[in-house]
Order: sequence, then structure tokens, then C-alpha cells
Amino acid sequence: MRPISANELCKGLGIWEKDRLVTSVETDSRKVEENSLFVCIQGERTDGHRYAAQAMRQGAAGIIAQHPVEGVADEDVLLAADPLDAMIAMGANYRARFSPVLVGVTGSVGKTTTKEFCHAVFSAFGSTVKTLGNQNNEIGMPNTLFRIDETTEYAVIEMGMQGLGEIHKLTMAAQPQGAIITMIGQSHLEQLGTRENILRAKMEICDGLCEGAPLVINADNDLLVNAQVPPHVRRVTFAIENQNADVRAEQIRKHNNGTRFALVDKDHGKFDVFIPAMGDHNVMDAISAYALATRLGLDPIRAARALSNYETTGQRQKLVVHHGISVLEDCYNASPDSMRAGLQALHSMEVAGRRIAVLGDMFELGAAAQQAHRELADACAKANVSLMIAVGEHMRQAVERAAELGLATIYCDDNEQAAMTLWKEAKDGDGVLVKASHGMAFEQILERFYQMEK
Repeated sequence: MRPISANELCKGLGIWEKDRLVTSVETDSRKVEENSLFVCIQGERTDGHRYAAQAMRQGAAGIIAQHPVEGVADEDVLLAADPLDAMIAMGANYRARFSPVLVGVTGSVGKTTTKEFCHAVFSAFGSTVKTLGNQNNEIGMPNTLFRIDETTEYAVIEMGMQGLGEIHKLTMAAQPQGAIITMIGQSHLEQLGTRENILRAKMEICDGLCEGAPLVINADNDLLVNAQVPPHVRRVTFAIENQNADVRAEQIRKHNNGTRFALVDKDHGKFDVFIPAMGDHNVMDAISAYALATRLGLDPIRAARALSNYETTGQRQKLVVHHGISVLEDCYNASPDSMRAGLQALHSMEVAGRRIAVLGDMFELGAAAQQAHRELADACAKANVSLMIAVGEHMRQAVERAAELGLATIYCDDNEQAAMTLWKEAKDGDGVLVKASHGMAFEQILERFYQMEK
């Protein structure tokens, strides 16, 4: 973050009677240094107001709080009704100082992977800032904006949400010149009730788009293909199946721990592309990034070539070979759509032995949870999975359906048992998918499994 006047940073929130210089904005008191502005967030586990006085002792420039704080002078506190909204407003004020080409990414599934493909492409053309990890909420997105400076030529901002109105706030702060909506799936059904409401929430990204900005949408998705796009944005489509899409992928084939395909662009022709990732869903994420970059005027040949620079983050479909067993680590999060995509990637792996799927509960599905988990067994059968190892209460539905299908299944009470089962069952030449919602902590299974010796 470049140093900025507190009154400029907090424009619209209030006036500091005594202006001061701010060099960082922090919500974690442990990170506060001299001239940091500390924002008191009240969460489920702790309340930032408890640490405000400590932040001032550490040299904080001031405090943003919902109420006066004992031990902090009134002149050092700016009151805000909602500190999260204050974070977004400060992000907008800071972002307005700089003029990179900024793009937004949202969707039910594939946001982070698409963001990483966008970063790979835009980085080939200049200095690029991206959202770190999946910091895509009211705190994470402003923190990304605070990393922009005069040297930033491009910025790729991931935008997530839990309900209606949230992406509107983020996009109005970021003011993107282009955006991608990856797909509309079943994530957040518990909060929003219907996929149509999810579509409404994701389409809010258009609210911050400038006149003529490209909106890149998935033409293979049943809701997006017919979605009404606001007149001030330019509709651009990508697909594998839909032959009318502006950008398509054809001749998809596995190739040396990655995927090679023909990228067909109505405007710019045909390119042979390699990405270091497996599965059609990764191909879709890649071509959406290409579509956005080229519709913003970047060279199509360089953009297509840059897709090969993609790097996985965290445990998102990262391929690890352990004692001859090919393990597809994909345990960061899960939804019905991403589960099917992960199983499709497992199916596409060239293995000499069995395909084993270690699957756990999917969260935030509401009334759809029971049926969605039952359908996982069908997806396993379709992907030629030889053995499903299941963990979680919801996965009991999948186990029940697997029995009906005659699919071999082992139910485990916890992650330790799942790791032990995988160690006993997996052999040299097998392919393994490990996937569940993040709250299932499936990284524990991987860590324990890698510690074991055959």
C-alpha cells in the first residue's frame, strides 16, 4: 500500500479532526505497525474492539470502530456503522488513485482457478496484482486493492458472496473494465434458495462495469446462456459444447500431466494450447481467461501461449505422485458441479491400476443436500471409479446409493480412518481423487497418508 492521507482514504465515512498518514489497513491486531489503520471487526470468535487500545500502543495511526473504545482517545477513533462496509469504501477510495486494467471474476465454481489463469495471461503483458488465495469477501477484496500501486498494469480481482447485494458492493468499489462469470451451480443454495437467485447475485458484477466492458460468460451453462446482459456491457461467450460461442475448445486430449486442445476464436482464429491442468473444467476456465484478455485488446497469440504459465494454488487439483500412486489433491472446497469436474479429471487420468475417490460432505446445499450426495455415487460410476471412500454424515446418502449401483464403498468415521483406509487400499499405479468441502479438513487425510510408508 502506498502512503495515503487518512481523510482521503476514509472519504465518505467521516472526517478525522486531526489528519494522519496511513501506510496499511489491518483487521488483525498482530499485524499492526506504525501508521497502520486498525479496523475493528466483530466476528464469531472474537471482537476487534478488544484489541484497539493495543493497536494504538503498537503505533496505529487510528481506529475504525462501531463504538467508542476504552483506552483510545476519541480523536483517534472514526465511528462506522458497519466496519465491513468501511473496508469496501476505503478500498474504493484507494483504488481510485491508480489506473490499472482491472478485471473481476465470479461464479459458483472455478473462481480461483479462473483468476489464476487470468493472472497467467495478464502477467505475460505487464505487472499484475491478483487476489491471494480465495480472499474474495468484504475484507479480502479491499486488501487486494490496497496492494495496487503506480507500477500495477493489470489487476485480477476475485469476488465471492453469501447473498444478494454483496457482489454489488465489491464491484462498485473495484470498478472493473471486464469480468468473467464462470458458471451458475448449486453453491449457496442454502442461503439463496434457487439457482435463479444465485444468477441474480452473480450478475451484480455488471453493476460496476464501465460502458462497453466485456462480460465473459459460460455458454454451456443452462442459466448463463440465456441470461439477460445489461445494455452497457458487451456479451462474450465461451464453451466446449455450444458451437455458437465466441471462444471454444475442441480436440481436448490429455498430454503429459496436462491438457492440450485447440482454441477456436471467432475473431482471431485457431490456436494449439497446452495447460498444466487436467479436466474439461480447467479447459473452460482457461478459455474464459483468454476470452477476457483478448476482448480487452491483448494479443491473442501471446494470450493463448501464456495459458501454459498457469500454476495451481493450495490443494486445488494438484497432482502428486506418492509411491507410484497418482493423487489428485482437490480438497479446498466442493459443490456438486466441482465434484463432477473432479471425478471427470480422475477419469481422464491414465492409470495402470484402479481409480479411487476419497469424498466428503458438501456444505451450503440446503434442501438439495440429500439428493446431491446420492448423485455423487452415480457420478463415481460414470467416472469408472473402482472404490469410493466416504467421510461425513451427508456422504451416508452416497454410500446408500453406491450399494444400489454395486459400487465398492468404504465408509469412514473420521479423517484418520480415511487416511488409514487409503493407505491400505491404494497401490502402485492407482489414481486417487481427494475432495470435500473445506470444512471437512481433508488436508488432514493427505498429510497423514503422505507420512505413511508402504
